[in-house]
Amino acid sequence: MPPVWCGSMHRVDNQRACAGFSLLELMVALAIFGMAVVGLLNLSGESTRTAVVLEERTLAALVAENQAIEAMLAPANAAVAPAQGQDTLGGRRWDWQRQAVPASAGMVRIEVRVRAAGQAQQIASLSTLRSVQ
Repeated sequence: MPPVWCGSMHRVDNQRACAGFSLLELMVALAIFGMAVVGLLNLSGESTRTAVVLEERTLAALVAENQAIEAMLAPANAAVAPAQGQDTLGGRRWDWQRQAVPASAGMVRIEVRVRAAGQAQQIASLSTLRSVQ
């Protein structure tokens, strides 16, 4: 049997000696696989962080909507008075502030701002119009 060239690396006398992968090929394949795994782990972590932020914004928006609805249903003098307080929603405490700003004849704009309890950053805000009568 004539000698066989195993790739371009070296000559062997047996065809079976060329079967399989070289160490260099395995190392390159593992490096590529490792980079793909690291990229997927980073993507998974970013997705988790995004889901937490979206949950927080959604809950804060619900608190703002609840306060706006309460202001719409309250008597006019109570609705236009500035108010603030705390609510619990989704197992978290939320600080809210509500104030009324004159908008046009016979109308006020009710503004609600919500932030996580003890935090300075506003997470959600909502404005709605209401008559003063």
